[in-house]
Amino acid sequence: MSVTVRVPAKVNVQLAVGGARADGFHDLANVFLAVSLYDEVTATPAETLTITCEGPDADQVPLDRTNLAARAAELLAARHGISPDVHLHIAKDIPVAGGMAGGSADGAGALLACDALWGLDTPRAELLDICAELGSDVPFSLVGGAALGVGRGEKLTGLPVGGTFHWVFAVADGGLSTPAVYGEFDRLTEGVAVPEPAAAPALLDALRTGDAVALAGALANDLQPAALSLRPSLAATLTAGTQAGALAGLVSGSGPTTAFLVKDAEAAASVAAALIASGTCRTARVATSPAAGASVLA
Repeated sequence: MSVTVRVPAKVNVQLAVGGARADGFHDLANVFLAVSLYDEVTATPAETLTITCEGPDADQVPLDRTNLAARAAELLAARHGISPDVHLHIAKDIPVAGGMAGGSADGAGALLACDALWGLDTPRAELLDICAELGSDVPFSLVGGAALGVGRGEKLTGLPVGGTFHWVFAVADGGLSTPAVYGEFDRLTEGVAVPEPAAAPALLDALRTGDAVALAGALANDLQPAALSLRPSLAATLTAGTQAGALAGLVSGSGPTTAFLVKDAEAAASVAAALIASGTCRTARVATSPAAGASVLA
């Protein structure tokens, strides 16, 4: 017997970042949008907790207890007083260390897969509590769709989306450390009054009405200057995508993946081809949003 869960990547259409808190975290206004790039996590009974992984850049995925999928199994098992004896196999398709919450997706996927495999029927609210304990982006990986995350990003309010948005994601060589990007944000904003983060009404309206042009004009990522400071080559990728016809482009989360909002599927194919031809990225992926959250396939 095994259980497979499919879980989506995300793009931050707005990431507003407040100043560093005493605990080292930052208050956020994080508008998440789930996109149709997925990892699949399969849980199978085993004598002990083990993890395997396949797919693009699978060699960069940790296979020990630092993997959020392993931690999810351990936390769920501890809540129910059982042993986390499970084999978790991750089929990766979300870019690794790319600012698209691939690791968080695997944590949410493992949590749901283990809950189903072990027949626990854990209440949704308790699953979300475990997700928040795992990391700031994990609750949204479970929920999917569109949501505003506040606090560290883990306190979610669902948002209405009035249509389908088309995206191209340019995958960079190598990753960017999220803590390093936040550290660079702190360095760049030292001595500057950082405003309280808040979701932009124009952006929320654009999501609600399904207006891609309006959404393009409202995209914002307060971590982008820090990501560009650490990886200046991303500026060339952003230029290549917009020159190829994208409505707008931005660094996805902490990067280094860059996200381009485009008019339709035809434009997505054209922009993806142009980005690959530009030599400014390793590959380009096409996706749509919103996408459903973590869901059991079998």
